[in-house]
Amino acid sequence: MPAATAATQSGFGKMPDGAAIQLFTLTNQSGVQAKITNYGGIVVSLTAPDRKGGMADVVLGFDSLAGYLANPGPHFGALIGRYGNRIGHARFSLNGVEYQIEKNNGANSLHGGTQGFDKRVWTPRPLPDGGLALSYLSKDGEGGYPGNLTVTVTYHLTDANELKIDYAATTDKDTVVNLTNHAYFNLKGAGSGDVLGHQITLNADRFTPVDSGLIPTGELRSVNGTPFDFRKATAIGARIEQNDEQLKLGNGYDHNWVLNKTGDALSLAARVEEPESGRVLEVYTTQPGIQFYTANSMDGSIKGKGGKTYGRRSAFCLETQHFPDSPNKKDFPSTVLKPGQRFTSTTVYRFR
Repeated sequence: MPAATAATQSGFGKMPDGAAIQLFTLTNQSGVQAKITNYGGIVVSLTAPDRKGGMADVVLGFDSLAGYLANPGPHFGALIGRYGNRIGHARFSLNGVEYQIEKNNGANSLHGGTQGFDKRVWTPRPLPDGGLALSYLSKDGEGGYPGNLTVTVTYHLTDANELKIDYAATTDKDTVVNLTNHAYFNLKGAGSGDVLGHQITLNADRFTPVDSGLIPTGELRSVNGTPFDFRKATAIGARIEQNDEQLKLGNGYDHNWVLNKTGDALSLAARVEEPESGRVLEVYTTQPGIQFYTANSMDGSIKGKGGKTYGRRSAFCLETQHFPDSPNKKDFPSTVLKPGQRFTSTTVYRFR
């Protein structure tokens, strides 16, 4: 059950146009906290206990809004849409109409473009049960996407040390939608070195190999005998430098895994254990896929919370999702949303 403690609110900075941005703190009975801002729905901070009960903030980010505005590229902790991940050649067809969207990742579109949902000011509503709801209307044509898309994302921090994120969306015109959260985790604590020693398990027999632009080829490839086999707990760094074509294309792991599931029930997708601290993160989702990304492009140039440097592979992302480029891959699970339908998905980050 959700923690009953009401969310507290404080100022987090101002947008260039003067709009005031708020930070909401959710706290459970164990003293675990999640801090979320209505700019981009960003999870700014998330604490978790180690095996001795010691708390650490395990997500990368910044101490104020200014940091996020100055460093938009990593999408630290942000709510991603209208289409999370990549769409090949920044275009797709729907009902015989071709839609051209923004190219912001080579020839492709990534995370909804440069002004995606992570760069929008959301309308916050603290909930009586201690949760936080954020709402946003993405207008017809925004980012090149069709339809007025009404989105509500709800965050709860439970007394089981779970951050639960519920996504919901409706549209007045056929469109595509893929929503996720882009938290960067380091279970030793944000800014505490690399994550190569973290042990990860992914509940997936297959992954979607990519081309040179990191767009899925359409193949669902077995992980068997590859560096992408995480069906048993394996150190993130164990095979990341292997001479493997897919690893070279991603400069490490930056791929979608096909989760072992049928239907959209909430199920375990990933488990990560950090041996030194004893912290364990489990990710549950209703979605069919998960993007495992190892912060390959971070180079130490970004200073985050507390002035700590975020170097290469100093975090990992587990972005629950529909598959990248699904609008252009008829055999992938559909991301089309029609009027009268309601898109829903749930992701739970549980700490043990």
